[in-house]
Amino acid sequence: MDGEQVIEKILSDAKAEADKIKKDAEAKLSQQKVETDKRLDEYRKQTDALAQKAGEDARGQVLSATRMELAKEKLAEKVKMLDEVFSEAQRQLKKLADEEYRKLMVKLMVGAIETGDEEVVIDTNEKRIDQSLIDQVNSQKKSNLKLAGQRENIGGGFILRRGKIKNNLSVGVLLEQAREQLEIELAEKLFGE
Repeated sequence: MDGEQVIEKILSDAKAEADKIKKDAEAKLSQQKVETDKRLDEYRKQTDALAQKAGEDARGQVLSATRMELAKEKLAEKVKMLDEVFSEAQRQLKKLADEEYRKLMVKLMVGAIETGDEEVVIDTNEKRIDQSLIDQVNSQKKSNLKLAGQRENIGGGFILRRGKIKNNLSVGVLLEQAREQLEIELAEKLFGE
């Protein structure tokens, strides 16, 4: 082999080796690209899943806050309606015809008597509860109620008093008790929904 043939052989072997190295490098590069694409795809999926979960969480929080706000508004509206209803009820009680008012007071008084010897305290402006009404209650209940000498500013209705013990059946207290009961029922319905 002469020198030119040796150089050609070396160059040919070098080129073959270079081609092999290039092919191996391209194969490795191709394999790395496939693996990188797989990883990127997996990262994208994880990122999308995290973004979707974060979006759902944020949406859930917004929905929860909106529901809470609506419940507050609904409760405020119901309280406003209750205010109006009880204001009207108080006006209607004051407007009751004398006979109806007296019948109501007799019924309340008969139901409230505990010992039968209480004093009946009435409002400073009360004209419909008088001794004849108390006599009517006494005859029904076989009691010995007496009209108190002093009056109090209770806005209608009466207080049965025996010593320091008072049974307050004033219109304001009766309406407030009814209102509290209704508010409890409303709260149960509102938060039970």
